[in-house]
Amino acid sequence: MSPSFTVRDCPAELRDAVGLAVDKLRDHGELQTVVAADAAAAAGLERALVCSEYATAVVTRYPDLYVALVTSGRLHRPVAGGEYLAGLPAAELAALTEKEFMRALRRYRHRELLRIVVRDLAGWSDTGTTLAELSQLADACINAGLEYATALVAQRCGLPRDAAGNPNSLLVMAMGKLGGGELNFSSDIDLVFLYQGAGDTDGPRAISHHEFFQRVAQRFIQLLTQRTADGFVYRVDARLRPFGDSGPLVCSIGAFEDYLLQQGRDWERYAWVKARAVNAWPGAAELYSQILRPFVYRRYLDFGVFASLREMKAMIEREERAAENRDNIKLGPGGIREIEFIVQTLQLVRGGTLPELRERSLLTALAALGDAGLMPPATVAELRAAYCYLRDVENRLQFIADRQTHELPSDPLERARLTHAMGCASWDALYAKLNAHRQVVRQDFDRILHHEREGAPAPSAGAARGSWRQLAEQSFADPDTALDKVTTLCSSTLYQRMDEVGRQRLQRLIPALLVECGAQGARGLQALEGMLRIVESIGRRSAYVALLNENQPALARLVRLSASSEFLAKQVAAHPLLLDELLDSRIVQAVPARAEFQADLRQRVDAVAPDDSEQRFEAVRNFQQAAVFRVAVADLNGLLPLMKVSDRLTDIAELVLEEALRLAEYELSARHGQPYCVADGVRRRAGFGIAGYGKLGGLELGYGSDLDIVFLHDSTGTAEQTDGPQPLENPVYFARLARRITHILTMTTPTGPLYEVDTRLRPSGNSGLLVTSLTALDRYQREEAWTWEHQALLRARVVAGDTAVRDGFTALRATALVAYVRRDTLRAEVIKMRRRMRAELVTGGADEFDIKQGAGGLIDLEFLVQYLVLRHAPDCAALLEWTDNIRQLEALAVAGLLDAATAEALADAYRAYRQVMHVRALGGENRLVAAGEFRVERALVAAQWEKFLGAAVS
Repeated sequence: MSPSFTVRDCPAELRDAVGLAVDKLRDHGELQTVVAADAAAAAGLERALVCSEYATAVVTRYPDLYVALVTSGRLHRPVAGGEYLAGLPAAELAALTEKEFMRALRRYRHRELLRIVVRDLAGWSDTGTTLAELSQLADACINAGLEYATALVAQRCGLPRDAAGNPNSLLVMAMGKLGGGELNFSSDIDLVFLYQGAGDTDGPRAISHHEFFQRVAQRFIQLLTQRTADGFVYRVDARLRPFGDSGPLVCSIGAFEDYLLQQGRDWERYAWVKARAVNAWPGAAELYSQILRPFVYRRYLDFGVFASLREMKAMIEREERAAENRDNIKLGPGGIREIEFIVQTLQLVRGGTLPELRERSLLTALAALGDAGLMPPATVAELRAAYCYLRDVENRLQFIADRQTHELPSDPLERARLTHAMGCASWDALYAKLNAHRQVVRQDFDRILHHEREGAPAPSAGAARGSWRQLAEQSFADPDTALDKVTTLCSSTLYQRMDEVGRQRLQRLIPALLVECGAQGARGLQALEGMLRIVESIGRRSAYVALLNENQPALARLVRLSASSEFLAKQVAAHPLLLDELLDSRIVQAVPARAEFQADLRQRVDAVAPDDSEQRFEAVRNFQQAAVFRVAVADLNGLLPLMKVSDRLTDIAELVLEEALRLAEYELSARHGQPYCVADGVRRRAGFGIAGYGKLGGLELGYGSDLDIVFLHDSTGTAEQTDGPQPLENPVYFARLARRITHILTMTTPTGPLYEVDTRLRPSGNSGLLVTSLTALDRYQREEAWTWEHQALLRARVVAGDTAVRDGFTALRATALVAYVRRDTLRAEVIKMRRRMRAELVTGGADEFDIKQGAGGLIDLEFLVQYLVLRHAPDCAALLEWTDNIRQLEALAVAGLLDAATAEALADAYRAYRQVMHVRALGGENRLVAAGEFRVERALVAAQWEKFLGAAVS
C-alpha cells in the first residue's frame, strides 16, 4: 500500500495490531490506488482498522469489497432499503447452487456491514441511520434467503396454492429490534413464521401446506445460520412463536389467531408491539388490523396489563441487582431495556385510545408520548439522548469482534478500541459519561413506572373484610352503613361472575376506597356510594379496577368528584372511558377552550378510516362524553363561572352537530352527490343548516339539556336535484340528511344517546316537514306563527351548516321579529301562554319554590325579557343582535327601556337562579328549594312583570 497510508490517530496499545493489518493490505494494489485517491475513504478505513477487529478481518480477507464500496459511491452516502434488496437480485441468486448462494449472501453481508461500520465510526451516519440500515440489510437478506429456500423445497414438492390457484407464501414477522427497524450490529433476528390456508402442494410429491412451509422455514434458517468458511449471515431466534420451542416452527393464521385469543399473555402483547412483516405478503395489513392490533392494543385504557408488567419489571430489577450485570449496557441499571420497558409499557396502556402511540420504532414512539402529553419534553429529550448514546456504545462494542455482547470489556485492547470509537479521551471518561446517562434512565424508570413492586398475594375474602371493618371504623362516622355497602357489592352476582384476577383487584381496591372516601368527611358516604356505583359498572372489565389500583392520584380525583357530584359519578359509571381523563392531573387545573375541544374531536375522528362510519360515530360519542366531563370537573373545581360553563357546553354541542352533519353528508354524497338548484338562471349548490333554539340557541346549555333544533335549506327555483350517480330531489335528499343526523345524535348505545333531540319547533310542529326551506319558514312566520313561536325565534340562531343558510336565517329572523309580530295582541298572548305553562309545569308544594316555573322564577324573567324585546324591536334593531337573556337585558338597558340598575338586578337574579339549578343538577337534585329562598329576586321579577305586563300570573 502507498506509504502515505498510515494510521495516524491510534492509541499506543493498538499500534502493533493495527500495524499488522496495514502490512497485510500493502500488497493489494487496487485497494492502494483507490484509497490513495480518496482521502475520506482512507480516513474511514483508518478509523475502522483501529476500532473494529471485525472490519479489519473483512478488509484484509476481502479487500475487493472495500474497493467496490468506494468505486460504487455507496461508502459516501446513505442507502435506502430498496437498494439493499436490489443488491440481491432474485434471478441471479436463483441460478446459484446452494453453496454458491450461501457464499454470495455472506459476502454481501460482510460488504454492507463494513460500509455501515466505516460510516458510523467516521461520523457520516447518526444513530438512527445506522440502526435503520442494519435493519434494512437484515430485511434484504431475509427476503433473499426466503425466496431461495422456497424454490429449493418447491423443486420437489410443488407450490401451495389458494382456491383461485395463486401461490401461497410464508409470512416472516420480525420481532424485537428488527421489527422496530432498530437492529443492533451483532444481534440475533427474532422471527415468527406464519402462513395462510390449508391444502396440499401441486407437485409430484405433494405435501400439506403446513409441511411445505415447515420445510421452507427450516431451510431458510439453515441458509442464514450455518457457519461456512465465509461465516454466517444471522442467528435466527424463533422462540417468540406460539407455544415457544414446544410449538410448531410455522403456524397457520387461523391457529395463530386462536392462540392469541385463548393463550396470549401480557408479556406477548409487549413482544408483539414491534411486530412487522418483513416480506411482501398479501394479507399482512389485514393480519395487523384484525388480529394483532386488537390483541396488542385494547380499545379501552389498559391498566390491567400492569400486573403482568410488574412481574417483568421485577425481573428486570433482579437482573440489574445481579453483580454480573452491573456493566451490562442492556440489562444493567439504567440500561437499554429500561428505556424500552418505559416506552412499551406506556404504549400498551395508552395505545388502545391513542392511535398515534402505535409505533414500532422506539424513538418514534418516544416522540409520540411527548406529543401526546404523556411525558414531559425534558424527559423525552433526556431519554432520547440516553438511548442513542447507549445504542452507539452497544454497536461499537459489537463492532470490535462481531460478538453479540452487551458487557463492557475488561480487556485493555478492547477498552482502547471502544474508547477511541466513542471519541473519549480515556476509559474513565467514557465510563463516567455512560453512567451519567444510565443514572438519568434509572431515575426516569423509577419515576414513570413508580407502581408498587411485587407484593404479597391478595388476602382471602374473610381476612380482607376484617381489615375493611377496621378501616370503616377509622374513616366513617357511620361505619356500619359504609361496610354494608361494600359487603353488598362483594355479595352481588357481579362479584360472583368475576374471575380470580378481577376479585383480587377488587379486594385490593376496597381498602383504598374506604380510606379515600372516609377522608371526604360529611360527604364520605356519598363518595362511597358513587364509587361503588362506578365499580359495579366497570367490574366486568377489571382492567379499569386495575387502573384505580395503579394510579392513586386518579383514584383520589375520582373520589373527590364522587363526593361532590352525583352527576359526575353517574357519568363515569355510564362511560368508563372517562377514567382516561382522570389520569391527567391537568383536568383539575386547566380551563378547557373551544379550540382545544375542536382539535380533540378532529384528532379522534381522523384516526378512524373514512368509510368506517360506526367507529367514527363512536369517536364522536367518546369526544362528547370526555368534553362534558372536563367541563363538569372544571366547574366543580371553581375554574369556570356559570356563564362560561354554558358557553363550553354549547361549544361541545355545536361541534358535535357540525361533525354529525359532516359524517351524514359523507355517507349520502357517495351515492347521491351534492344538491344543486337553478335560480334566476344561475346554477348553485343548495345549502343546509341546523338552527338551534331554546338553551342551545341562547348559549345556555346545561348538563343533560335537550337540543331544540330545526333543519333548514335554501334550495329554490328549478332543477332542484343532487348530482350523484343516484340523484334525488333536493327535499328528499335534505330529509334523509336530517334523519341521518338525528340518528347519529340519538342512536341507542350501551351508554345512551349523545343528546335528546327535539325538532317540534319547526313550522307546524310534528305535522310539518322535517326540513324547512328558508322561503317556507319566512312564509310561515309571516302568516301562521303564534306569538310563542316568535318568542322561540328570539332565541334562535344557526349553529351548524353552510354560511349562506346562516346568513339567510339571520336576516329572516330579524325581519320576522320586526315585521311579523302581532303587537296588538302581544301582551295578552304572553300572559296567556305563561298561565298555561304555570298550570301544567310547576312542581312542589306550598312550602317549596320551583326555581324554574314558580312565580317570579326563571321562566317569568325570560318571558318578561322576551316581551320587552318583541314589543320594542321595530324601534331598536340592536335588541335582536343577541339570543341570550343576559345580553338582551343589557341591550334593553342601553336602549333606555330598562334603567341600568334594574337590568343589572334582573341579570343577577337570572344568574342566581341558574347557578342554584346548575349546582343542584350536578348533585343529582331537583329544582325545588325552600319557599323562603330567593324572596328578593322573586319580588323584583314580580314587580317588573306587573310594571310592564300589568296582570300578575296566578
